[in-house]
Amino acid sequence: MATIRIMSGGAPKEIFLQLTPQFERQSGHKVDYVFAVMSALRDKLAAGEKADVLVMPTNILDGYQKDNIVRAQGRAVLGLVPINAVVRMGAPKPDLSTSEKVKQAMLNSRAITHATPGATPSGTHMGKLVEQLGIADAMKGKIIHRPALEGGVQLVASGEAEIGFYPKSEVVNIDGLKVVGPLPAAIQLTTIYGAAVTAASPAPDAAAAFIKFMSDPACRAAWAHAGFDPPV
Repeated sequence: MATIRIMSGGAPKEIFLQLTPQFERQSGHKVDYVFAVMSALRDKLAAGEKADVLVMPTNILDGYQKDNIVRAQGRAVLGLVPINAVVRMGAPKPDLSTSEKVKQAMLNSRAITHATPGATPSGTHMGKLVEQLGIADAMKGKIIHRPALEGGVQLVASGEAEIGFYPKSEVVNIDGLKVVGPLPAAIQLTTIYGAAVTAASPAPDAAAAFIKFMSDPACRAAWAHAGFDPPV
């Protein structure tokens, strides 16, 4: 039996922690996780850190596959994660039905928060969106850059930020938060999360078994509860 190391973005953290005990019982393998924002994971890999499985947006995995860092065999799509807005429990829900409504909700807020541009796909998207909506100057001093899992959700729950914009999987089922809903399709970013076995894994069969288990339809309800839409 093997101990497999999983390097993953933060979005699937809740679901992995929920499902891993079952996988370990059934397979006999043990699982160690490294959860970090995507830029940090890429830096770790570039610095030579080893993993058996990478869990990342599929466009990043495509690049790693092209560079022979991950294997094509055994890859799977785990789910789709749109950006959602969240507010403090009990606070009024802003109207996000159109791009213009999102713009007004941002301008009317005392402060908003989202992940740091460049650190995560959602943070990068939100940084570009503020520019696209033409409100970058008006929002100066009103945006707090903080990944959801590194204090962003607490900023919203405490009321320090009125609205948070994060991947749905990072903000569902969080005490003190209310999910408002997704950004409109015209300005939405849906991240497709996938998993792949690394080319250098010393335990590729165990790594592939982990991916097969996590992507099994029997686990779909758990993924849905954790904020992941089903793979197309």
